Amino acid sequence: MYGNPSAALLPLSLSAAASTGRCRLFSVFPFSFSSYHWQLINKSSTFIKNPRILLKPMASISTVSEEEPKKPWLLVGLGNPGKRFSGTRHNVGFELIDYIAEAEGISMSAVSFKSAFGKGFIGDVPVMLAKPQTFMNASGESVGPIVSYYKIPLKQVLVMFDDMDLPFAKLRLLPKGGHGGHNGMRSIITHLKGSRDFPRLRIGNALDQITLSIL
Repeated sequence: MYGNPSAALLPLSLSAAASTGRCRLFSVFPFSFSSYHWQLINKSSTFIKNPRILLKPMASISTVSEEEPKKPWLLVGLGNPGKRFSGTRHNVGFELIDYIAEAEGISMSAVSFKSAFGKGFIGDVPVMLAKPQTFMNASGESVGPIVSYYKIPLKQVLVMFDDMDLPFAKLRLLPKGGHGGHNGMRSIITHLKGSRDFPRLRIGNALDQITLSIL
């Protein structure tokens, strides 16, 4: 259903890795585009974004009354708050959320449920963006209450985080699974009452690959 994108790319920075993640996310995740190109100027790549993006949610809504509001998608990027951690490899989830927010004109100035938080649309699909400020290992203290309060279906909760077991900038998108030893994911699963049935985007940040890209 979600596919398993894993093309290895080697941008020159963690910011470029986040940018690559955004482009790949929108091209393979269960939304349908009429056309798109992204504009990103960095040391290694340039993309051009068309002004109109048409998206359709993954789940069929043919059996749902058109009067009923669509349930939003919750996009969560994991990281650690504060200048000390800004730009570090563990914060690539934060960077990806920032790129999405900037591209779609979604303000992230609110603080809610222990997260930097924003609401908006990607095309006509309602989305919520969250960057938990609890520190990585306690991310579930933020994500769990958001999901519960807004009654978001778990299949519409996408968590994006770094993965030391994947080569730098390699992406793996899965519909569900365990925590894989990642403490942030462990915390989220715990606060979702043990459920693992939510999608996740793993963003590779293997140290040897990062060293090579910098050199």
